[in-house]
Amino acid sequence: MVTEARHELMDETSIRRALTRIAHEILEKNKGVTDCQFIGIRTRGIFLARRIAERIHSIEGVQVPVAELDVTRYRDDLGRSERTTVVESSIVPLDVHNKTVILFDDVLYTGRTVRAAMDALIDHGRPRMIQLAVLVDRGHRELPLALTTSVRMFPLRGRNRSSSNCRKRTASTKSSSNKGDREHDIDTSVAIKKLARTEGSQQARD
Repeated sequence: MVTEARHELMDETSIRRALTRIAHEILEKNKGVTDCQFIGIRTRGIFLARRIAERIHSIEGVQVPVAELDVTRYRDDLGRSERTTVVESSIVPLDVHNKTVILFDDVLYTGRTVRAAMDALIDHGRPRMIQLAVLVDRGHRELPLALTTSVRMFPLRGRNRSSSNCRKRTASTKSSSNKGDREHDIDTSVAIKKLARTEGSQQARD
């Protein structure tokens, strides 16, 4: 399940339906998945990207290339000296040039992680188009970003306090990857991975 402050926002059934909905919206918007590539933002976005790719394979019988992107080096909350010590961004080798790249993350909040991901992508090539798919939209955007598809809108409470906490991060928090949109106390990775295990065991029995 997806939880916030011990309150259930989405159970496994809701997530299963959400994944199917996102898959269909991607297929409809792009009229299929020809020349599409799925890029999951580390760490939670890759789980979503893989699950949607599996959904599309079951619907269309087409395997979409999936890769993982580490945006740590491109985060704007790191000082210049800190950036020099960060390992280069990594992406499973895919030719993104002139492709439709669909970025996946579990939660969208300020938009700064997505901006970092787009900078990293463009360093790897020139996509024809970049789309964005998330499971949960928290609102409170700080950058002019628009979603291609999302499933749930859960506005963040206590926005001012969260912004203050974001500015006062400790050095240990800064060193961890992909924290820019994580000030929202929502955990989706466990739910998505559990759903994957459940469906995998069911397919094995079938």
